[in-house]
Amino acid sequence: MTATLPRLPPALGLVASPLPLPPANLFLGALTRRISRAHPAMLRRLGDHSARRFLIDPTDLPWVLLLHPETATMTAHRRARPPAHDARIAGPLSAFLAMIHGAEDGDALFFSRDLTVEGDTAAVLALRNAMDDAELDLTEELVGISGPLGAPLRRALARAERATGLALHRMDAAEG
Repeated sequence: MTATLPRLPPALGLVASPLPLPPANLFLGALTRRISRAHPAMLRRLGDHSARRFLIDPTDLPWVLLLHPETATMTAHRRARPPAHDARIAGPLSAFLAMIHGAEDGDALFFSRDLTVEGDTAAVLALRNAMDDAELDLTEELVGISGPLGAPLRRALARAERATGLALHRMDAAEG
């Protein structure tokens, strides 16, 4: 495992477990639509793989996420009942965030087994490459859907990043 990856406290998963999924799915849908609109090249880069259904499995959280790029949807599901999917990517939330934000190399995370892949590996590789090219910044995407709460949210996420060590924004070469 990558020694630099922080781990979420187990208590966070316990606190998050009873949360209702419908509000989470509304939020995930808004976020996914925004990313799709802001980064249309991601979908083009995926090509035929955009029709695949990716199960994102943050192993330290109580749910899994189903991403369907073609329809710009992402939904949360209880871990006990994962939906049908073409590929599964599993690992700690910190590994996903580090890969998305360029804090860790995606290939290194896969080779070190911090992230594991099952199913359509070509589709997963295409997704990773599309995300790398898009240079996603989840903080900025979240701020973008938050309206007047954007500025306070940006400050809160910066504090959360400092407190947890999670990569919550895009890393530039000087930071990474």
